[in-house]
Amino acid sequence: MAFVHPFDDADVIAGQGTLGLELLEDVPDLAKIVVPVGGGGLASGVAIAVKSQRPDVEVVGVQVDTCAAFPDSLRRGAPVAVDSALTIADGIAVKRPGDLTLALIDRWVDDVVLVGEEEVAEAMVALLEKAKLVVEGAGAVGVAALLGGQVAPAEHGTTVAILSGGNVDPGLLLSIARRHETLAGRRLVVLSRVPDRPGKLAGLLTCVAEAGGNVVDVSHVREGFDLHVRETAVELVLETRGRDHADRVLRAMRAAGYSAQPLE
Repeated sequence: MAFVHPFDDADVIAGQGTLGLELLEDVPDLAKIVVPVGGGGLASGVAIAVKSQRPDVEVVGVQVDTCAAFPDSLRRGAPVAVDSALTIADGIAVKRPGDLTLALIDRWVDDVVLVGEEEVAEAMVALLEKAKLVVEGAGAVGVAALLGGQVAPAEHGTTVAILSGGNVDPGLLLSIARRHETLAGRRLVVLSRVPDRPGKLAGLLTCVAEAGGNVVDVSHVREGFDLHVRETAVELVLETRGRDHADRVLRAMRAAGYSAQPLE
């Protein structure tokens, strides 16, 4: 059986380069391409295909800083392996550049920049919310670089970010989306205390509702806290309209006499 290398093979690189040919056809004013870099096959192929016809088009590769073998390898002129490949952009988690792709990227790609894990997660959510596209971490690094400022859009002409895959675990995507909601202040987890008597929880929930908070989940927590025997802790998961609204909900709870400790 023939072994097909994922990136360090001339035929594979040529095949991936057809994406660059499509860009030349579809985007007449193409000025810059931002492409994910793992082993370097896609970036090499696209750069060769595009720059052979349009040398003026800038091609920028993007890696995640937790698994970025190319910058050091390019500086040393030889493949240098990295220790870790732990990243949400697992599709480009390649520890060592290929011998062929390293030389091609050195010659054809204008720059390779790095993005952080948080920036990748934010890009995935932005693509989901604004473009209605499910993109895996490896495919979102180009958008992450544009949003994070590591790559500036071309002043004249169109900048294209290649979204190279949507193979993302639904659980991971849900976790990233929820975390984004929390960081944006649209999802608030708050711990309060109420007397453990009928009607007291209803009073707390009424207070939250009057402040415009939407209750997603309510949990009684009776252990692990220094509580009075007639008192219970309550963990609330709330949806709000943003950080300012979340702060107003917390102030309303405190003004009504309830404790309100937001949880990270």
